Amino acid sequence: MSDDPEDRTPARDSTSRPRRTGWRRAIPTWRMALAAVVLFLLVIVGGLAAGYLLVDIPPANSAAKAQSNVYLYSDGSFLARDGDVNRENVRLGQIPRSTQQAVLAAEDRDFYSESAVDPAAMVRAAWNTVTGKGKQSGSTITQQYVKNYYLGQEQTLTRKAKEFFIAIKLDREETKDEILEGYLNSSYYGRNAYGIQAAAQAYYGKNSEQLTTAEGAYLATLLNAPSAYDITAHPENKRRALSRWNYVLDGMVKKKWLSHAERDAMKFPEPGPVKASAGLSGQRGYIVEAVKDYLTGNKILDEDTLRAGGYRITTTLSKTRQNAFVDAVDNRLMDQLDHSRKVDTYVRAGGASIDPATGRVVAMYGGIDYAKQYVNSATRRDYQVGSTFKPIVFASAVQNRSTTQDGEPITPDTVYDGTNKRMTLSDGSPTGFAPANEDDRSYGPITVTEATDKSVNAVYAQMGIDVGPAKVRKTAVALGIPAGTPSLATSQGAISLGTATPSVLEMTQVYASFAHHGTQRPYTLVDEVSKSGEDLPLPARPERLALDRGAADTTTSILQSVVDGGTGTAAQGAGRPAAGKTGTAEKDKAAWFAGYTPELATVVAVLGQNPQSAAQEPLYGAGGLPRINGGGFPAEIWADYTAAALDGQPITDFDLQLEEGAESLPPEPTTTAPEPPGESAPPTSTEPTAPGTSGPPTTGAPTAPTVEPPSPTFPTEPPTTEPTDDFPTVGPEGEEGAEAYTGRRALWEGLAAGP
Repeated sequence: MSDDPEDRTPARDSTSRPRRTGWRRAIPTWRMALAAVVLFLLVIVGGLAAGYLLVDIPPANSAAKAQSNVYLYSDGSFLARDGDVNRENVRLGQIPRSTQQAVLAAEDRDFYSESAVDPAAMVRAAWNTVTGKGKQSGSTITQQYVKNYYLGQEQTLTRKAKEFFIAIKLDREETKDEILEGYLNSSYYGRNAYGIQAAAQAYYGKNSEQLTTAEGAYLATLLNAPSAYDITAHPENKRRALSRWNYVLDGMVKKKWLSHAERDAMKFPEPGPVKASAGLSGQRGYIVEAVKDYLTGNKILDEDTLRAGGYRITTTLSKTRQNAFVDAVDNRLMDQLDHSRKVDTYVRAGGASIDPATGRVVAMYGGIDYAKQYVNSATRRDYQVGSTFKPIVFASAVQNRSTTQDGEPITPDTVYDGTNKRMTLSDGSPTGFAPANEDDRSYGPITVTEATDKSVNAVYAQMGIDVGPAKVRKTAVALGIPAGTPSLATSQGAISLGTATPSVLEMTQVYASFAHHGTQRPYTLVDEVSKSGEDLPLPARPERLALDRGAADTTTSILQSVVDGGTGTAAQGAGRPAAGKTGTAEKDKAAWFAGYTPELATVVAVLGQNPQSAAQEPLYGAGGLPRINGGGFPAEIWADYTAAALDGQPITDFDLQLEEGAESLPPEPTTTAPEPPGESAPPTSTEPTAPGTSGPPTTGAPTAPTVEPPSPTFPTEPPTTEPTDDFPTVGPEGEEGAEAYTGRRALWEGLAAGP
């Protein structure tokens, strides 16, 4: 070895490594790689932890909570739906197990055993989307529920991140059953159906609990892409839909939810046709609004709660009777109108029908179409009821054992003075109230039964004073007219002539009380209200005695006479024993018929309203007739409807317990020969007569009649002057003018034609 120090080299450290030079310096060491991986994992874990801590479960979005209220006929068949979203939430127990399993087979077969999220499926779906294999969500049912119920449908990374964290939290806070229930109620199935209940109705016309396995599998098919699998709206989708349906069933077999034999026997369940939107046109809108008013007015639901939706409301309405009412109005009234006549555009109709024994409203007619005439003519309270109020006066007289000014008990046979514009008396003194009879006709002495048949204002004005307006009002309220009804507090005898304005529905309740022998049960429009399968309590409607039976039945007896031979003879078309009363409002702005059989009480009104100004209008000339009267269109509609509504039921007569004086027949009027023109005739002065009471007018103290009431006389020859062509198109004002007006018109036309 050389001793030269320059020839010696230093010894190499065994631990040293050669320096990395060139391109090798850019390659990370394994330590660096490990550190990077650890750092990445820390970031991921930290991000997940931060996301879990920062992202809370939000309140449900408004669209997911929105539900419609579903209205049903009394037999459970569909009537209407309100609300913008066709959804009705149901409990999981209302969905067949096979339908639940079909949905799991279609969307998430390991739902009950897996975690809330599936990262592998998410990565796979993202890769398929990027590589052009179609958009895929890779979401579990929990994630889909979160998207539907809490978030929205936008495809963004932010939304997906929120969905991920909310799903994890939700899975810790809710059970799998609760999540599945929410998913089934929030998913969209096509045909504007949100939720399994709406889908079952939209595709198969049945409730969710009635779905078969095959039907449930088809609805599960729709969840993937509703528009792609609705074979009715898009027949070209049949092959694709069948393939998906088979995939669902095969999945059920694979999970052992369905046997091979059941699977092989399964046939594809053809869905029903696409139905038009169940809006509120036609009668539906009137009914829905009336039911809403009933629910809120009786404190069953408040307006905000009802507006939130989700209620299933079974009404008292009979589908067959409802249709019968519409047919009767169309056939008897609407088909007779010619809208080239201006007055025919004013015609409105309203009706209601109640089962007297139960108080259930079985039919209601609100107008031709809620979309065209939005005011419900069955529930509005702004038209005078006219002479349909008179039976209330008589019933109150019998109930209160009232007497005439002469002290005679008021019975069907009591004789009143029917002289036109006869001054009414109170305690023997003139009241200043002297109403005209229709056509200014004087009847002289006339029984209460006859005065009811002919709707004599002079008689009922005096009777109302004899009873006392306060007692008449009390009876009206007891029978079902609300105490706050306008004009119900009219003083003196005017209340007796029907100036009050209760609704058609309220008047139907009054006549139902007559039919039920004076026992009044508040009407109801609702049989059942439920939400998510839970029934809401409904208020009790106890019966109460509004009238003694004798008073109610005696009133029925004189109303039978109106139908048998008075102004309501058109009601005989029902083919059953019936009682009723016609009525005409002031200036012929409304015509009414209120009547009943032992089984059914119904009121029909024909109303005049200007479609532009909404002002009440007279109906002179409507339907091509001089006037609309209660014995015409309303009574004819009543008869047609009643005959159809009671078709197939036994014909029964009224079982009446009459008060004293009601059982004997009224005295027959004496027939007198008509006086020739120019000779004396019974007084028909339009001036108020001298004060009188229940007998004929006198100049001194009133006395009871000593002769039979004479019949009114008419000339047998035409007048010496030629009739003119200017017969008034506007008849006299009053409470009951239509019938008399028609008769006067006929007489005038006969005179014009010559002998």
